[in-house]
Amino acid sequence: MQDLKHTDITYLPGIGPKRAKVLGDELGIHTWHDLLYYFPYKHIDRSRVYMISELTSDMPFVQLKGQFLSFEEQGVGRKKRLVGHFTDGRQVMDMVWFNGTRYITSNIKLHEDYIIFGRPSVFNGHINISHPDVDPADTLVLSKMSMQPYYSVTEKMKKRGFSSRTIEHFTSTLFLQMRDNVQETLPQYLLDRLHLMPLDTALRSIHYPSTADELSHATMRLKFEELFYIQLSILSYSRERSANRQGHRFPVVGNLFNTFYNSYLPFPLTGAQKRVIREMRIDMGSGRQMNRLLQGDVGSGKTLVALMLMLIAIDNGYQACIMAPTEILAEQHLDTFRSFLKDMPVRVELLTGVVKGRRRKAILEGLVSGEVQILVGTHAVIEDNVEFRNLGLVVIDEQHRFGVAQRARLWRKNVVPPHVLVMTATPIPRTLAMTLYGDLDVSVIDELPPGRKPIKTLHIYDNRPEELYRGVRQEINAGRQAYFVYPLVKESEKIDLKNVVAEYEHLQKVFPEYRISMVHGQMKPADKDAEMQRFVSGETQILVATTVIEVGVNVPNASVMVIQNAERFGLSQLHQLRGRVGRGAKQSYCILVTDYELSKDTRRRIQIMTETNDGFEIAEEDLKLRGPGDLEGTQQSGVAFDMKLANLARDGQLVQLARDTAEFVLDQDPQHDRPMNDILWNQLKELRREDEDWSSIS
Repeated sequence: MQDLKHTDITYLPGIGPKRAKVLGDELGIHTWHDLLYYFPYKHIDRSRVYMISELTSDMPFVQLKGQFLSFEEQGVGRKKRLVGHFTDGRQVMDMVWFNGTRYITSNIKLHEDYIIFGRPSVFNGHINISHPDVDPADTLVLSKMSMQPYYSVTEKMKKRGFSSRTIEHFTSTLFLQMRDNVQETLPQYLLDRLHLMPLDTALRSIHYPSTADELSHATMRLKFEELFYIQLSILSYSRERSANRQGHRFPVVGNLFNTFYNSYLPFPLTGAQKRVIREMRIDMGSGRQMNRLLQGDVGSGKTLVALMLMLIAIDNGYQACIMAPTEILAEQHLDTFRSFLKDMPVRVELLTGVVKGRRRKAILEGLVSGEVQILVGTHAVIEDNVEFRNLGLVVIDEQHRFGVAQRARLWRKNVVPPHVLVMTATPIPRTLAMTLYGDLDVSVIDELPPGRKPIKTLHIYDNRPEELYRGVRQEINAGRQAYFVYPLVKESEKIDLKNVVAEYEHLQKVFPEYRISMVHGQMKPADKDAEMQRFVSGETQILVATTVIEVGVNVPNASVMVIQNAERFGLSQLHQLRGRVGRGAKQSYCILVTDYELSKDTRRRIQIMTETNDGFEIAEEDLKLRGPGDLEGTQQSGVAFDMKLANLARDGQLVQLARDTAEFVLDQDPQHDRPMNDILWNQLKELRREDEDWSSIS
């Protein structure tokens, strides 16, 4: 059998060393297998021939048959173009070329039959086609062409003479050279169970389908395989870890937890908070390591849940730790914990990069002795010299800010790995969570604490500043505070956007009666923290900032969030920024300020923000609009979404089918030793070795 994965693309007839280098450099095509899996991005039905009288400017692509009557050059300089007068025997229309004209006049003959293929457009009130494909009529058998594949090529490739037609020629040559069928990668019982095409048929059909229905079935087969092996890898790794990795057993809910619940709880828990605490309590009492993702919208009470789990750990003789991505967020967790616990006998300490000298030494000694029961920190807590007496629970906040390796270093702080809870206020769509965090148990807080009023989100254009300033002044005069957020730090000559430095000076003139702070990522950490603290304490009424305030700033008195150039932000980021207000009992507002000229997608994003406060609904829309690769967190997860066909935004049902099928396979073959599944486990080993180690997800 031919070894397609190790047969150099150089040796495919018609390619050679120079073309092979271009294919490798530009498209990553190094072998016959790579070319086989370089799929067309679309197909066009080439069996239909239109008459000129049928053409309209809104048609995608059309095909005509006829002759050129004459050519003429029109225009001068850069506007110079070649116009070919083409007839189908009844009417005449123009074909237009702006470059490559010498080739056209040298190779196309008048009064001979040609097949023309291209997209109609209108110029000066007349239908024409620019840069059409032109083929001698006797070289194309249209009845056999049917669905023609179109392949992406880069600009550099175009300059080297490559086109979609070039790649099509290579793939057709490849199929002629393949002596054997492509080796199957799924067992026959799954093909039968799911009514899937064999792999060889699917690969041939996705390049050269005879009908749209055949193309659909081929695409379905190949998408399913991509998603299935991702899910099989994630779930097999997860089950193996669950079976083999022991965890601390927390058998009791003791005095600290009960005292806090009965006497110190600042407000009644929501039903969702009670539910997730119960789920985690079961995990921590099972004797297996808890490995759970807690999703909760901004302000849903995740921090309180984390603290109550920490009290369970302490009641059972263990220590707990929470790691946050920034010093500001870590300090706020410390303040929150201490304000919740009040005079309870629980020692909570902070460890960040700025904690030095005697204070740092005392904390490190307290961790080793067990006197420090809860440690709040940043990356500093994963340093080698930070040792615990008995670490039982690790909480990682805003987990997408940490890489897999960083999170794993915390787990190694104890001989028996601690229970792990990762938290995010960035809601993750279900299909993405199934893939990105497929080996984690997921808990969701889908209720806000009582008394919170939904934030009102308004959209205004930037030509009405006085109306905006009047509304902000009204809120501040009522004793509240406001954020102004901008996308740039300093003015850019290339992009006309509001910027922090200039707008800080402008707002000082607009609001001379108020004190204003400014923070951005280019400030020294100490200066940034000082300015932030001025706003937190109420010393300043307005905070002018970049997105450094996106996560972790908790100022209940702030009731207005103004986001300038909101069209420059993604949905998830807009939702996170909006979550900085609405943390008190008063009505809060988020004002999205944009230019009047907006693209369709941008206008849709703004509309979604004004229609809903539901982070999960927003996350689903964000996934549809932007795709998984652009969503925050995917780059830090340990997963690269290098799927050639499957799309997590559009293929939710297929993701679920792939997961259900992987569960079915693992249920009936838990030891990976049934002969009928040999093909699966061999393929999984191959994929893990050659492609992406999906088991690195954690």
